[in-house]
Order: sequence, then C-alpha cells, then structure tokens
Amino acid sequence: MDFFGPQDMIYGLGVVAFMACAIAVGGLVALSHMTPWINRRRSEYLEPESVYRSRKNEKFAKLLPENPEAHKRYTPSTCYLSVIIPAMNESERIGIMLDDCCDYLEARAEIQEDFTYEIIVVDDGSTDDTADIVVQIATSRKNLRVLKLKENRGKGGAVKMGVVHSSGKLILFADADGATKFADFENLEKEILRAAGGQPLDESFPAVVVGSRAHLAAASVAERSFARTVLMHGFHTLVYLFAVRTIKDTQCGFKLFTRSIAARAFPVLHIERWAFDVELIYLCEKWSVPVSEVCVRWKEIDGSKITPIWSWLQMGRDLVLIWFRYQMGIWTDNQPQ
Repeated sequence: MDFFGPQDMIYGLGVVAFMACAIAVGGLVALSHMTPWINRRRSEYLEPESVYRSRKNEKFAKLLPENPEAHKRYTPSTCYLSVIIPAMNESERIGIMLDDCCDYLEARAEIQEDFTYEIIVVDDGSTDDTADIVVQIATSRKNLRVLKLKENRGKGGAVKMGVVHSSGKLILFADADGATKFADFENLEKEILRAAGGQPLDESFPAVVVGSRAHLAAASVAERSFARTVLMHGFHTLVYLFAVRTIKDTQCGFKLFTRSIAARAFPVLHIERWAFDVELIYLCEKWSVPVSEVCVRWKEIDGSKITPIWSWLQMGRDLVLIWFRYQMGIWTDNQPQ
C-alpha cells in the first residue's frame, strides 16, 4: 500500500499554491480588462477655462506650461494659496463650508499683507443650483470663483481640474461638506513649511501634507457612525496591503501640496472617482516625495455622496487595480502627452 511522503506533500502544496496564484493573477487580469479608465491628454489641461458667469469672460490660470519640454513642469505662482473645493449637488451644504473658509482667509489676509489666496469651487456637473449659489456668495466674498464642468468627472476628476487651473504656491483641496475646520489649514501649513525649509516658501520643493482623523491620534476630534467606521477600517486594511504604507488616513478631504509636486502628480492620475487619493499618495511614495500627516478636527456631516456598500466596493476594486496596473506596467507615472 502506497503512502504520501513528505516530498509528495510539499509537491502537492506547491501545485495548489501555483494554481491559486494563477487564478488570482487571471482574476486581476480579467478585472483590469473589464474596468475601463479615461486616458486624459495634456491638451485637456491646457484648454482655457472660463470663470463661470464672470462679466469679462475671465479665464483661470494654468498650472502646466504650454511647452512640455520647459525647464520647469509648472508655471510660476501668482498667489500664496489656492483652495480647491469639488462640489456636486452641494446647494444645501456649500454655503456653510464657504462661510468657514472665507472667514478664516479674509481675516488672515487682513493681518498678513503677503497672504494672498484664491478659492476655486469646481462644480462637477451638478444638476442643482450649486454653481449659482456660489456665484451669489461671491458677491460678498473675496477671491471666490466657480469652474463649472460640463459633465460629471467624479471627485478626483473635479479636484484635478481645479488644481491644473490654480495659481498658488500652496494648493489645498478641501471637501464641500465642511467636515474639517478650515482653520486647521495652519497646522498643515506649518508642517509643509517645516519640510520645505521654512519661509519664504520654496514652491519648487516637493512636499505633501494630509489631514488625518481620530484613529491616528487622540488630538484629533472626530465623530463617525459605527457602520462607516467598520467600512473605513476595512478599506484602510486594503490600502495598507496593496497601495500605501506611510499614511494611515488616505481619505480625509483636506490635503496640501506645494506647486511643484501638484504639477507632477495630478496630471498623471488615472483614478477620477473616490480612490484618487490613494493613487496620489501611492505615486508620492513611489517617487520618495515627503508625505506627512497632521491631525485635524473632523465631524461627519449628513448628506455624503458615498453610497455605503457600493462606493466602498468600487474603491476597494480601484485600489487593487492601482497596485496591479502599475506593477504590470499597464499604467506609468509619466506625464500625459
């Protein structure tokens, strides 16, 4: 009577492991093939974009130079801070967020002559009157303008369009729901100045600072529903396994960039929906760009556009594909042509 020896068992386990790997790779190939992405061209980021309902057909600035062979990959800044706020059907929440944002910026500009800024609300194909509400608010606020997209691109696509039409040395994107206290910008600013060597700010230094919520440190103040907490922790586990190792909270909508790294990273992004933050930080880690986390005050606001189950499944799929497509060379980190 024949018995399996240790060598036979090792061989059998090897076969099983090989088959499991083959099935996994095959599944990823199939998933990648079935999940399309939009391949943006450089010319899209250089097209003139008009300020929505501006009286003199005012145009937004361009982050990228016309000549792709230019010595610098970005145009010179004309203000200190650009604030990018993506908004899609935010007519009920945008006013509260803008009050908090404008109050801080206007007060600081009054006491610091060199603190210049712009606020760009990117209307991501809203079907409500979000853009018109912001235009009305702008009549009593300073340096507030609307970039209205013709169609919905997703949060990542909206942020990207705002960034590539910004003029700041520093570029901050913030969520329209006002979940983060805008005054916490100073905490991110201090960290990015520390990384870049202090004042005056060197916009050519590549540095990123991301806001982070309660799970990172007790100094953060956050309130989140139990269901969302469970989903967030599951997502963070997948992020750690497949994409980002240095940052614990990739999804907080409060991130600050120097102009140079914004010009390098944002045009490269392939993901334009919720998981774009993960690809953004993945690229920074790949390039060894300094990325820091700073605690911010955060509170969950009703009206989130994330569908609890479906959106998280999409995000999980996308972050696995970020890892797979870059590893397989399907995606590159080269500037778009």
